[in-house]
Amino acid sequence: MPTRTGRPPKISRAEIVTAANRVIEEDGVAALTMRRLAKEVGSTAMALYHHVRDKDELLLLLLDAYAATAPRPELPEEPRERLVAAAVAMHDALSGRPWAVDVLRADDLLSVGALWYPERIVDAAVRAGLTTEEAVDAYRIIWHYTAGEISAAAAARARREEGGTTYRERVFADLDAAEFPRLSEVGARWGELTAHDTYVKGVRALVRGLLP
Repeated sequence: MPTRTGRPPKISRAEIVTAANRVIEEDGVAALTMRRLAKEVGSTAMALYHHVRDKDELLLLLLDAYAATAPRPELPEEPRERLVAAAVAMHDALSGRPWAVDVLRADDLLSVGALWYPERIVDAAVRAGLTTEEAVDAYRIIWHYTAGEISAAAAARARREEGGTTYRERVFADLDAAEFPRLSEVGARWGELTAHDTYVKGVRALVRGLLP
């Protein structure tokens, strides 16, 4: 029986976004190529270009789609608490999509919908007594802390899921107590202790140091 030829099946932008998100969730942003995406949707790379110009536009679509569903909680009125709450909301929104942190860190791509978070953080910092310029600096410091914390947590989670004893655990189990007295004291519990969620504690400390 001859193989069917002709045009590939029609695809929608929504289907492309869904498939792209699936690729990233399974194999990371680096695995997202137009060729891989075409295979996922059962089409051709050329057909995809009718919907998206390139990978950057595709990533923007993904960021916008996720930003549209991200939580935007009611924030307290007191400026310091408002700043902390906005930072925690940003952290919680991005924790569900660690790949978005890697994309946003490049500073080349951003979702307008996600600007709700920096707007609230900068506004709260101004309300607390900073100039607008100082408030932007405060936001950048909080952003870098947030992005680093999410990336580190995602990497640690992936490592734990692999199972087995890590090199770090072996090193800490055999530390010389004379040379590293404090670390050797907690060496056996290092993995447990460093797995604690300290984001809120950390961002509160940042806010105390940044605001007048």
